[in-house]
This record gives sequence, structure tokens and C-alpha cells, in this order.
Amino acid sequence: MKVIIIGCTHAGTSVAQQILQTHPQTQVTIYERHDNISFLSCGISLYLGGTVKSLEDMFYATPADLTKLGAQVHTQHDVYKIDMAHKQVLVEDLNTGRKFMDHYDKLVLATGSVPVIPPIQGVSLPNILICKDYADATQIAATAKNKRHIAIIGGGYIGVELAESYSNTAHQVTLINGVHSLLSHYVDTDLAAEVAADLTAHGVKLKLSETALKFDSDAEHVYIQTDKAEHQADLAVICVGFRPQTDLVVGQIDLNKDGSIRVNRYMRTSDPAVYAAGDAVAVHYNPTQTDAYAPLATNAVRQGMLVGMNIFKETLADIGTQATSALHLYGKTLASTGLTLARAQQHGFDAAVAKLTDNYRPEFMPTTTPIAMRLVYDRKTHQILGGQLYSDYDIAQSANLLSVCIQNKNTIEQLAFVDMLFSPYYDRPFNYLNQLGLAAMAQETTAKP
Repeated sequence: MKVIIIGCTHAGTSVAQQILQTHPQTQVTIYERHDNISFLSCGISLYLGGTVKSLEDMFYATPADLTKLGAQVHTQHDVYKIDMAHKQVLVEDLNTGRKFMDHYDKLVLATGSVPVIPPIQGVSLPNILICKDYADATQIAATAKNKRHIAIIGGGYIGVELAESYSNTAHQVTLINGVHSLLSHYVDTDLAAEVAADLTAHGVKLKLSETALKFDSDAEHVYIQTDKAEHQADLAVICVGFRPQTDLVVGQIDLNKDGSIRVNRYMRTSDPAVYAAGDAVAVHYNPTQTDAYAPLATNAVRQGMLVGMNIFKETLADIGTQATSALHLYGKTLASTGLTLARAQQHGFDAAVAKLTDNYRPEFMPTTTPIAMRLVYDRKTHQILGGQLYSDYDIAQSANLLSVCIQNKNTIEQLAFVDMLFSPYYDRPFNYLNQLGLAAMAQETTAKP
């Protein structure tokens, strides 16, 4: 069987590895328009902040690795047309300009996402950059060396991570965010306010509730006109989100309203010969039991493995995702999973949130650290819908536990009384997540008439 994979970042790499490790006789051909594969863009801020010394460390696989497994890897090759009726792709070699046709038995779409670029004047001027891939990171790093004042446009994870990195490297930083509230996909407004306070304490100038309307620049400066003021900086980096890159397949397979590819639980599209994985694809989002767009590397790798398992025979169904993620901020960990209260209510849930701040272990220990916690749940069923944690203590794995709770449709009562270890080194007799479940139970008991 001949499999063509279009795109080779996380999903495409995962597909190729899975197929060739389990079915090495398969003819696998990869077309990737960049000159690299498998770049971990989540490490860009670590590089810009000096934590990681080389961008090359952000690659976990190379074309040579996949070639050694048996793949034919064609980097700097752009698939510019797909003819699914005839199982053909049209390809251009970006180095030579040569165009040619290739055919497949099965096709894997791993075309990923592209940055959302605001449709506003001046967005393509010099010293106004976007943040997505290896080339972007290289350009930002080179440009920022001689820039003192950095303006970040966008208040999601990437915007906040970049603001932290630059504030830690003696830059003046302004963060502008206005369309949605700070980190709105991940935490509710009260926890976002704690993040904002930490950014401010480290010198980041926050311009929240301001929307960028226009960019201008000269040889020295960038000027950002918002709906409230004009801000001057030396460099502007735009990171307002991503959209699925699916222009090639419009009209040939089923897409969702947001442009993401619709797949079944075995990662097959509406065309039986075409599979898809990664940022171009909608995930099955367990908190709402609907399709959702959640462009995360974890989702891409899992989906890619599933494609590799199911492309020969339906073997393992996707169990969905909670879009669990974490952010490191000035030594603290912010982690979240599932729905925020605001998003739960938008989806029609009779939702509530239990709030608790408590030390992670007893006060008689030499040190202890408070954890700010939020538990979102359905008041009718008591089923857990989401969780948020923020602390100097590393609570990342606790978000993973809450993710499992959502996956398994656990209730606040089950969280309150699930068996967890006790040692004064690690927690109290009732773990802090047990305590969070108890807080939700107490809230519901108080709320009853």
C-alpha cells in the first residue's frame, strides 16, 4: 500500500513512525513545504528567554530519521492540489520549481494550522512579526537582539509566555489583548487576574481590553493604534491564535464551520481513503461531547498514532480529549483541563465553580505552598467539567488527574473520596484535590433550599 502524508510536524511525524514501525513494508511518501520536521513551537519562548540555548534542540525527529525507517521524505515540497476522485496529488518542488503528480492508496492530511493574522492595516510592515514555527522563531530572535521594547499582541498561552520570556531578559514589554479576556480559553477571570498581577509585578505593562486596529512603523519604532490609545515599541509580535490549514480540501471532504476537518473516532474523513490528524482536525471534546478545535501538540501526536494504527484496519478508537495544558510563569505553574465556568455556561450547562486556596502539605513541615484551585462541575449531575490550578508548587500532574476525572465522567463526590496517598512530604491526609471535591460538595449542600 502506498500512503502519502501531507505535512510533517507532530501529526505527520507520528503517523509515519507508527506505520513504519508496525507495517514496514508500506510505501510511505511525505511532502513537507518547510525544510524541517517535528519542530516543537511550544519551546520558542524558552529559547527567546534563554532557558534553551539552541532552537535545534526543539526538533525531536529529522528527515533522516524517517528515511532510515523507510519513508521517502520530500522537504521543501508543496502539495498545491489534491484530486481525491482520482487519488492524486499535485506537488511543486520549491527549490527547482518542478511540478509533478503523485498517486496514493491512502492519504493522510497533517497540514496543521496557520496563525490568525488580524485583517488590519500595516500588519505586514517591518518589525511586525508572527510566532508559529522555526523560521518565525529565528526571525524573532534575530530581530529582538537589538530591540529594547517588545509589544506582544494576544493574551493566550503564547502571548503570556513571550511576555514572561522578554521580561526576564531585560526587555520592556507591553502586552495588548482585547478581543477575549486574558487566557480565556484556559482559566476564568479571577484566576486570570492573579496571572495579570504576576505579569505586572515583573514589569509587563498590560493593556487589556484594548483591540489593535492599525500598525505603522518607521526605521526605529512600531506604532500600534488600539481602540483606546497609541502604543510605541521597537518590535511587535502577533500571536492571536491559529486556524486549521484546510484550503486544499474544501469541497472534497466534510469540514466543520471553523474549517477544521471532521473525522470519525478512527481518524477517517468522509472519504474512506483519506485520514487526518493534528491541527487541521477537530478533536472530540469530552466535556461537551462535541467536535472542537484544540490545536495542541499532545492531540496531534495521539491522533497521528491512531491514524497509523487504523489506516490498515479499524483497530483503536479515539477516546477524545479535555485539552489539558499548562503554562510556566515566573516559577509558578498554571494548569487547566476541560471547561472554564464561562465556557460551560455558554455550552448550556447549569454549571458552578468551587474555589479553594490551601497549602499543599501541613504547616508543621519546614515549608509549604498555597495552591489556588477551581473545579467546574454540572450542578444537575455533579459531573466534573473542568479544573484550574495555579501555584509556586508544581501542580501540573494534578491537572492530569482532573483530566482523567472528566474523561471518566467522575463526580465531585468521587473526587472528594477517591483514594490518594498521604505523606506529610507530599500532602495532607486529604489530598488538596480531595479537599477541592469536598468544597464543591459543601457548596452544593449550602445551595439546597
